[in-house]
Amino acid sequence: MNDEQLLRYSRHILLDELGIEGQQQLTQSHALVVGAGGLGSPVAMYLAASGVGHITLADDDVVDLTNLQRQIAHTTSRIGQPKVNSAEQALKALNPEVTISALAQRLNASLLDEIVPNTQVVLDCCDNFETRQAINAACVKHRVPLISGAAIGLDGQLAVYDSRNAQSPCYACIFPPDTPPAEIRCATMGVLAPLVGVMGSLQALEAIKILSGMPSRFVGKLQMLDARSLEWTEIGLSRNPKCPVCGDWAH
Repeated sequence: MNDEQLLRYSRHILLDELGIEGQQQLTQSHALVVGAGGLGSPVAMYLAASGVGHITLADDDVVDLTNLQRQIAHTTSRIGQPKVNSAEQALKALNPEVTISALAQRLNASLLDEIVPNTQVVLDCCDNFETRQAINAACVKHRVPLISGAAIGLDGQLAVYDSRNAQSPCYACIFPPDTPPAEIRCATMGVLAPLVGVMGSLQALEAIKILSGMPSRFVGKLQMLDARSLEWTEIGLSRNPKCPVCGDWAH
């Protein structure tokens, strides 16, 4: 690391749990962030600020005035731009050393099969059930940890699925592909602005821990936040041996 990097990341390097070796691992890492909206904004910004060397952003949407209440990577002047291009500008302004790959499209199984094997962690920040399932299937197939976040109204969810761990469930174990929930979107239900910041920041925290070699205790657990009372509920998750994605017979 050069002198400027040592200074930029000095507050990380001072941490016993991270240190210079952990920071070097971050700078050599590649993270895929799917969704550049409410969750994806703080995720991508904290990953860039922390020095994750390569961030691939994927989102097929454009910046809209209604996004600006919570999607902090975007600005009024960038309304109408693809979200990934707007976010890229924010990340480059924050840390010009980071490589950003901006994909202004919705990821399908074929694209995921190209991208996921070259990453060390995937962060699901989207709001589409079909895309979430495709992301999960690719992460299971290529043994890449998946950090899933969600926020709607005043309720948030966080889970880490790590198919490198034989005991870890996958997203499909908990939310079966053949039983999609009713689509609930911010456009119809609303969402409290700082909630997506809280959940996205926690996704970034878990990603940084994984990329730098720190353990995550969230594997196999679903964390649920009620922002009304700031109460957390933790639910233990079990792997489903009959899961169509990661189950024993699926392999």
